[in-house]
Amino acid sequence: MRPVTASRTTLALLLFAPLAFFAAFFLAPMAVVAISSVTTSDGALTAAHYARVLLDQYHWDVLWVTFRIALATTAICVLVGFPLAWYLVRIVRWRAWRRACVILIIVPLFTSNIVRSFGWMVLLGRTGLVNQGLMGLGLTERPIRFLGTETGILIGLVYILVPFVVLSVGNALAKIDTVYEDASADLGVGPARTFWFVTLPLCLPGAISGAIMVFALAVSAYVTPALLSGGQITVFSMLIFQQYSTVFDFHYGAALSVTLLMLTLVLVSIAGRIGDGGRRTA
Repeated sequence: MRPVTASRTTLALLLFAPLAFFAAFFLAPMAVVAISSVTTSDGALTAAHYARVLLDQYHWDVLWVTFRIALATTAICVLVGFPLAWYLVRIVRWRAWRRACVILIIVPLFTSNIVRSFGWMVLLGRTGLVNQGLMGLGLTERPIRFLGTETGILIGLVYILVPFVVLSVGNALAKIDTVYEDASADLGVGPARTFWFVTLPLCLPGAISGAIMVFALAVSAYVTPALLSGGQITVFSMLIFQQYSTVFDFHYGAALSVTLLMLTLVLVSIAGRIGDGGRRTA
């Protein structure tokens, strides 16, 4: 009986540690924010903070800009990341080159977003490498304004977040048995139709998982939009940061945070249902 008791104790400790960590560093802060969003500085319950957020057209305009940038970032990351994942998994046969490509994709993730965003500020400036290259190729006669525009923010976010799609889709593609594609070819189906009706449905859950990660990170991004917008464009995370760091209105900032979180969870749940449908179909 003693070994059984010891094993149960060990199992309980192993379960308690991650649960305690989750409760202390996720549930507790979220509870503090949620309570702060429905209370006043005196501790009284109120819905005034949410009314201030939801009844002001300015907040809806900022939300629209935020979700528009996040959705565009997600779409571009999927369009760029899917071919890259396909190239790494299905085209590259030399393992050394594949590993080098994976390293090139992963290494930027170890660099701070602040450093990478400052790098894009230099590259996208009027005298930056991007404008110099465009003018050198004769594609434009004068520098294009990237900083302070949604285009500049999109470029920075796509560069930072596209590895998540590449890794997610690549993992899904690597798990697909090529026997399905071979069977489709044996039945006389062309490569394009095989991809659309066999390969794509099988790797769709992986693509949706990557898209969800990109969207969640893009909609809550602060550093990249703040630096590349030059103060010309405001996203919701910037409003939240202003309330906490400048205005010190923690209750209003909490209401903004919960509003963004709830709307994001709604869209993520919809995408998750689509992914589950694709998984069942596959």
